[in-house]
Amino acid sequence: MRAFVACFATATALLLTGCNNAATSTSQSQAPIVKPWVLETDNQSSISLSGIVRARTESPLAFQIAGRVAKRFVDAGQTVTQGQPLLKLDPRDFQERVQGAQADLAAANAASRIAQADLTRHQELLRHNAVSKQAAEQAELMLREARARREVAQTQLSQAKNALDYAQLNAPANGVLIEVSADEGQVVASGYTVARLAHAGKREVEVYFPESTTPPEKGALLLNEQSLALSLRETAGAVDPQSRTLRARYALVEQDSNNSDLQLGSVVRTRFSAPPSNETSFVVPLGAINERGNGPHVWRIQEGKVNPVPVSIISIETETAHVNGPLESGEQIVAVGTHLLQNDMSVRVQGE
Repeated sequence: MRAFVACFATATALLLTGCNNAATSTSQSQAPIVKPWVLETDNQSSISLSGIVRARTESPLAFQIAGRVAKRFVDAGQTVTQGQPLLKLDPRDFQERVQGAQADLAAANAASRIAQADLTRHQELLRHNAVSKQAAEQAELMLREARARREVAQTQLSQAKNALDYAQLNAPANGVLIEVSADEGQVVASGYTVARLAHAGKREVEVYFPESTTPPEKGALLLNEQSLALSLRETAGAVDPQSRTLRARYALVEQDSNNSDLQLGSVVRTRFSAPPSNETSFVVPLGAINERGNGPHVWRIQEGKVNPVPVSIISIETETAHVNGPLESGEQIVAVGTHLLQNDMSVRVQGE
């Protein structure tokens, strides 16, 4: 009997072990396959970033009064000259206000003339003691009031004429319209931006640096196998909270105003000296960087599982990025598809 029990226990243990091994094997076979990237130390001496050609001066354009757009004379991308009409509001209400103000001024002028004549008459009668001094003073007061009403009417007429002039929006300078957002029939508020004008003249290059990189003072614009010197003009006061980048504007040290390749809004390549750093940097594929949660990170592969490692982006190339963080040369990270990963997830490495 004891021998039977011992045999049964042994068989049960073997069966359970086999089941556990089978379960582990099944679980491992269901783990997602990931493409690895082996980290290597980055010895970059420069960083390359995309830039956007901008005008030195860009102005938002808006009406000084509210109204309905009656005419749109231009489109985005069009070259305009100073004083050229861009948009026009329906002028009828403003014309009626001018006419009403003119009528009020005419009435005020007439009242002022009558008050002046009345005062002259009272002063003449006062010299002959035909009216009281109080009556003459009252006539003088009426004249002052009439003149005050005339000044108010003149001011209102001037304001009505200004409003009529403001009903047409003209280009404040020569340049190119970057945007025209108002259409005929649209009601716009006073101060609402209806167009943006890039002033003619010098061009600049706008570059967005990763938040961990301080924009260098000097750089180069790579254009048609030429290298044009760039000089830092201004840096944004804060990092953009959405893109986690810092905007910088670079002026062209020497610029050919006839260079057709410097079209407004065109994307260009720039190069800057890599900033000195005590941290080791690595080159990783763009697909390896995941920005879900708290900042950018990559997924390290270790003992068949993946876990996120926070990194700082130094610069971005066409297909790769330069990063630093708590990583080591020779380690493997997930190259693509990181949005599907979870902490401590089991994975299978492609090719293993």
